[in-house]
Amino acid sequence: MSENEKNNLRTPIVCVMGHVDHGKTTLLDQIRGTAIVKGEAGAITQHIGATEVPIDVIVERCGDKRLRDKFIVPGLLFIDTPGHHAFTTLRSRGGSLADLAVVVVDINEGFKPQTIESLNILKRFKTPFIVVTNKIDKLYGWKSHKGESFLSTYKKQTPETQALFESKFYEVVGRLYEQGFSADRYDRVTDFQKTLGVVPISGLTGEGVSDVLMVLLGLAQRFLESSLHYDVNGPGVGTVLEVKEEKGLGITIDVILYDGTLKKGDTIVVGRLGEPIETKIRALLKPRELSEIRYESKFKQVPKAVAACGVKISAPGIEEALAGSPVILATPETLEAVLEKVKKEIDDVQIQTDSDGVMIKADTLGSLEAMVHEFRKADIKIRKAEVGDVSKRDIMEASTIGDPMHSVILAFNVKTTPDAFELLDTMPDVHVFTNDVIYRILDDYKEFVKMQEEELEKLRSDTLIKPGQFKILPGCVFRQSKPAVVGVRILGGVVKNNTDVMLPDGTVVGTVKGIENNGKKIPKATVGMEVAMALDGATVGRQIKEEDILYVHIPEQDSKVLEFEIFDTLSNDEKETLEKYLAIRRKDKPFWGK
Repeated sequence: MSENEKNNLRTPIVCVMGHVDHGKTTLLDQIRGTAIVKGEAGAITQHIGATEVPIDVIVERCGDKRLRDKFIVPGLLFIDTPGHHAFTTLRSRGGSLADLAVVVVDINEGFKPQTIESLNILKRFKTPFIVVTNKIDKLYGWKSHKGESFLSTYKKQTPETQALFESKFYEVVGRLYEQGFSADRYDRVTDFQKTLGVVPISGLTGEGVSDVLMVLLGLAQRFLESSLHYDVNGPGVGTVLEVKEEKGLGITIDVILYDGTLKKGDTIVVGRLGEPIETKIRALLKPRELSEIRYESKFKQVPKAVAACGVKISAPGIEEALAGSPVILATPETLEAVLEKVKKEIDDVQIQTDSDGVMIKADTLGSLEAMVHEFRKADIKIRKAEVGDVSKRDIMEASTIGDPMHSVILAFNVKTTPDAFELLDTMPDVHVFTNDVIYRILDDYKEFVKMQEEELEKLRSDTLIKPGQFKILPGCVFRQSKPAVVGVRILGGVVKNNTDVMLPDGTVVGTVKGIENNGKKIPKATVGMEVAMALDGATVGRQIKEEDILYVHIPEQDSKVLEFEIFDTLSNDEKETLEKYLAIRRKDKPFWGK
């Protein structure tokens, strides 16, 4: 390969993913040799950033100068991804922005919802990745050897500690197998195309971190070489990671540039909802190598940015830029085509919606796509899908939906505005579910639907007239009329107050006006009970007599629900009573209740 071609091999983009607290930032910290995490609230990644690690730094870290000539990539560009930002990071032209990914798993805690979410995204985008089992230093009996390679530190552990490690390690391998991945320890893998490499590390002590860099470089060299070539003079193409306000600069966009070059003064087109933004680059700002976009309070201005890099762009009119949307350089000749291209990409994400269903909100285009993908898989209808916080307008709109299952807003990693919160308090029928794990939102919504269905079932069951059959006991006529009071035995089903009763010939003879059991008034009597019953409208000796069998009179609509919708939920005696009742009604009218 000529030196010129070699120079046109861009830095591979690496996305670090995984569950919160499993050590994504600590790993990057080790790679950078800085201590950013310690200054960060709760030691959890709060914002997104990118760090370029030049090949020389990696070679030094691995402690083998001969590696310098072995690798032709210029380094690695790490994107520090909070779990919920992975969707943005892994989104470009419908494919993956990241060339490679690292999924961090706490070896002691194992898989968490965000771990599975990360694996599913990578599977979907077909991104090559490795798994890092972090926090080996927390294993009982582990003696740390700062900064050493994994194999070197592993050999120095006691047989008991090694056995504990193997047990925990293969638990993770087992979980990966459940997710459809064949995996093994990186040094035992012969073909990285068939088997997933798993690298044990301690982000805290740096053990195994050099192995992570080596394996990533090896993967880049092996699988990415052809896709890393780029035209150094080509138009800059990137993805918006975050839109944020910077002191003295106003609104800026953090962009990962993955192709071509951008210069100060260039015209760029940026995606937003509706028509794309056309603007001119006022300033390009870059952090120094081995520092973090997020933690640089002062950025140095640069005349141009060359892929692959993380760059901050200051430009007018970019307030509505969308995280996850494209940024493309445009010339007077290409402007129309670029505007069309960006608009099409955003429109492609304007999700195909249903006439009814839930509303979903997400922080970025990539998140929205991922949500829709998961919800469609679960057969959940989507009425509306948008990027942005939950607003007062959203609450108002949800309140007009008649179906309680759809008066719902499912929000991923966004806030609910204060006035929306206020309004929500006055609208008990509107429900907002928020979380930063899609599966949690999905599970919460499914649970909500289940509870709603049970509630509706209970409501319907309470108002539904159920089958009932009883016999007037001989010698138990306590009053003949107005109302007649008789002793009865319930032969099947249930008899409630205020239900009409009929004879086996279909004649309605009165209404149950009261039920007493041992002198106590009760709302209903069930099979086997012997109770006193007041029947309004019936006179003993005329419409009814001792030893008569009577049935609860069931309206036709209720009988349809009982027979065709909830028959399986009825008890055996209720089923038998219903069948007898239907036989009476269908004697003269065969299609009654069908």
